[in-house]
Amino acid sequence: MLTQSLSTSVIGHKVSPVAFPAPAPDQFGAVTGHAGLVATEFSYKKDEEIYGEDEPAEYVYQVITGAVRSYKLLSDGRRQIGAFHLPGDVFGLESGTIHRLAAEAIIDTTVRLVKRRSLEQAAGVDVQVARKLWAMTAGDLRHAEDHMLLLGRKTAMERVATFLLEMDGRLAVAGMMALPMCRRDIGDYLGLTLETVSRALSQLHSQGILGFSGARQIVLRNRQKLRTLDA
Repeated sequence: MLTQSLSTSVIGHKVSPVAFPAPAPDQFGAVTGHAGLVATEFSYKKDEEIYGEDEPAEYVYQVITGAVRSYKLLSDGRRQIGAFHLPGDVFGLESGTIHRLAAEAIIDTTVRLVKRRSLEQAAGVDVQVARKLWAMTAGDLRHAEDHMLLLGRKTAMERVATFLLEMDGRLAVAGMMALPMCRRDIGDYLGLTLETVSRALSQLHSQGILGFSGARQIVLRNRQKLRTLDA
């Protein structure tokens, strides 16, 4: 659900520095800037819902600052996190008219959004917009396929190693990862219990593969050995 409106701006313009590095290039900014679409910014508190499962998919979102988790609650109350969205990431792209997953702010988060109908109309008349939207959709599909493989075929240690390497590529600054998500989130993303995640991290620490600097700050000391665990 939409909560507090902050401002309105044209996507593609320079924004303030963010807590975590945004991936490049900014495909979403390129799409909306090229089409001249207007984006609205909204702010969400930690654990606040952005949209719920089965709600109408009326907007497409991009994280400016903070982090977002998209997830599904199973019938027995368990939670399966499908993806973590970090600054620069786009989420809320759907093939149908409703959201298949819910989305929540992991920490205090600011997003910008545009109406899905506006994007679809722009794609219908501009081949460049259509191609860039397809590229973003294909990226989501690749992530979903990789995540399915991770959950279906990898051991607990391999899953944790895969997660750390993914976050290393997306979050690491000066050799350190500042994870916005807690270990329970990590477990719900990897299909593991909190205890299993903690045990795997402790084992990697004892092997000298990673080090801790605070509750959620991790330094990878031996990436090559971690990659062998992910193979």
